[in-house]
Amino acid sequence: DKVDINNANVQAYRQFPGMYPTAAGAIGSHGPYKSVKDIYDIPGLTEQVKGIMKKYEAQFVCLPVNEAYFIDRINNGMYR
Repeated sequence: DKVDINNANVQAYRQFPGMYPTAAGAIGSHGPYKSVKDIYDIPGLTEQVKGIMKKYEAQFVCLPVNEAYFIDRINNGMYR
């Protein structure tokens, strides 16, 4: 399944080996994004993490932010 980088919870990245928790956490804690390529501009990413993201880039989409989902990208509403 494709993952929307603007609205998906970090758990959605578990389907891609190596993405969770580091790369998924970086994507989830930054943004919103205008395109999938924006994820490579996240500050502090190592080349190794960027390589993992690149491996799965075709599985990512960048849809408009939905505030109902964007706020829960890290904790999925568990701590409200």
